[in-house]
Amino acid sequence: MPPRERLPALNPQPDGPATPAAADRDTRPAAAGEQGADVPGTDPATSAALAADTAVALELLRSGTLTVHGRVTDASNAVLYCTVALDGLTAPCVYKPVTGERPLWDFPDGTLAGREVAAHELAAATGWPLIPPTVLREGPYGAGMVQLWIEPDLDAPELLALQDPAGPEPGWLPIIRAEVGEGRTALLVHRDDQRLRRLAVLDAVLNNADRKGGHWLPAADGRIYGIDHGVTFAVPGKLRTLLWGWAEQPLQDEAREVLDRLAADLDADLADRLRPHLTEAELAATRQRVAVLRRSGRHPLPSADWPSIPWPPV
Repeated sequence: MPPRERLPALNPQPDGPATPAAADRDTRPAAAGEQGADVPGTDPATSAALAADTAVALELLRSGTLTVHGRVTDASNAVLYCTVALDGLTAPCVYKPVTGERPLWDFPDGTLAGREVAAHELAAATGWPLIPPTVLREGPYGAGMVQLWIEPDLDAPELLALQDPAGPEPGWLPIIRAEVGEGRTALLVHRDDQRLRRLAVLDAVLNNADRKGGHWLPAADGRIYGIDHGVTFAVPGKLRTLLWGWAEQPLQDEAREVLDRLAADLDADLADRLRPHLTEAELAATRQRVAVLRRSGRHPLPSADWPSIPWPPV
């Protein structure tokens, strides 16, 4: 299910493309194993260990030599599978150059790459390791977001499921009823999982418009990492997610403490780190979302004015 969506479908780069668009000419998804021996990878344990060592990972991403190996072909913008190497350490990463971004009418300011970096900065301020190490840097196609590749643990328990529409099984929470063909329906559910609950709080602060089931990855060390945060921080409410199982439930004490810290940090150093990537209006809206969550003390409800479920959901 969702974790497998992160595995790369790669096509070799043509010789000497001048822009990401030139590398995008062949967008056919590769069959399993088509990458070939020349495309380096990593195992889940190694990937998880480096992601947990944030200082080392960030220095590697900022200062290492970036080599493009192929393109993730099922993405809506240019997403390049790379390795980054520094002082004998090499790791896979994702590079999303700004020149490969498609304009979005509802995100007219800044860049998607900058929003991804801002999301990582805010997540780091929570103390919850929910977004892989992420930086903004120059690469072969200009400035872009570079994020450590998380190799998912394919043996981890599934976090989404389809169940009997009569109600979720113990340990699961309902999202929405779904048509599954031939007039049948099923209940789409997610696990009642503390890691996902933290991610739901983070998404409410980020105003994440695209928390699909394929946008969180289970790592080998038991952590979960959220990915693809380009459509975050909008001023109007755009929260669109599968993590509605806690809607209107009281926030846990842990989440309240995190929100208290964020409220202070957004008037101090965190704002300075976000300001290069966001407008003042977006910063103000982020402070307002934190204030609303602190005041209500509850997980948000879906909006009546905006689709609450991303499409496709996984």
